[in-house]
Amino acid sequence: MSQAKSVEDPGYLVFDIETIPDGRLIQKTKYPDENLSEEEAVQRARVEARALSSTGSDFLSLSLQFPVAVCVAKVARDFQLLSLSCLDEPRFRTAELVRGFWRGVDHYKAKLVSFNGRGFDVPVLELGAFRYGVAVPHHFAKKNGTRFRYGEDHIDLMDFFTNHGAFRLAGGLNLLAKLLGKPGKMDIQGADVYDLYRAGELKAINDYCTYDVLDTYFVFLRSRVLLGQLTPEREQALVEQTRAWLVEQCASFPHFRAYLDHWTDPHPWP
Repeated sequence: MSQAKSVEDPGYLVFDIETIPDGRLIQKTKYPDENLSEEEAVQRARVEARALSSTGSDFLSLSLQFPVAVCVAKVARDFQLLSLSCLDEPRFRTAELVRGFWRGVDHYKAKLVSFNGRGFDVPVLELGAFRYGVAVPHHFAKKNGTRFRYGEDHIDLMDFFTNHGAFRLAGGLNLLAKLLGKPGKMDIQGADVYDLYRAGELKAINDYCTYDVLDTYFVFLRSRVLLGQLTPEREQALVEQTRAWLVEQCASFPHFRAYLDHWTDPHPWP
């Protein structure tokens, strides 16, 4: 999927990824002397993670995962959405997802925008670059690079809203999106991605990833209002412009209909 409004180079790349546990790597590193299949290794690691978690989570370390979806919105310097795409569609090959993402970062040299990208998405993609031998010079540059926590070239919205981890934002992106009347989480959750992958539903995973990118974009707009870079009126104009564009895209990309069906006009309370 790639829909574009303009050939203008972006000022921002708003992105999100989806990952699954790497069964082969888990087997090789955690259970090298046991004759486990990849699926068995994943399930055993999840059971062990759940037992160690205070919340009962079976989520595995990012170092034991690889991306199966990388979706990116190009956003102009005036914050207008220019395009939204899922990399390496329709094949969604992990090596090409990694190469495509870093190629775009190096080419555009735009600011990255994510939600918890510093804590998850970027490290996963860095390990992907290590795995496939992909050069990422702009990202690692000491000046104007996107890697450094307190720099301005990667706007991690979780860092922004938590004052770099001063408190835990319970609810995360889902909560912030719903405060703005945007869908947030719908039928698919992150915990569903592995089972969808095993069922061959890569398109559904990537559709889900685009929803998170859209939510991130709208939260990004509101963050710019807080900074005084956008007026509330201009923010609303950009939101309505994006909504109209999504409606236009539904004929070719029907998964946007679900996003629009869960969209409500924000009515702040109390």
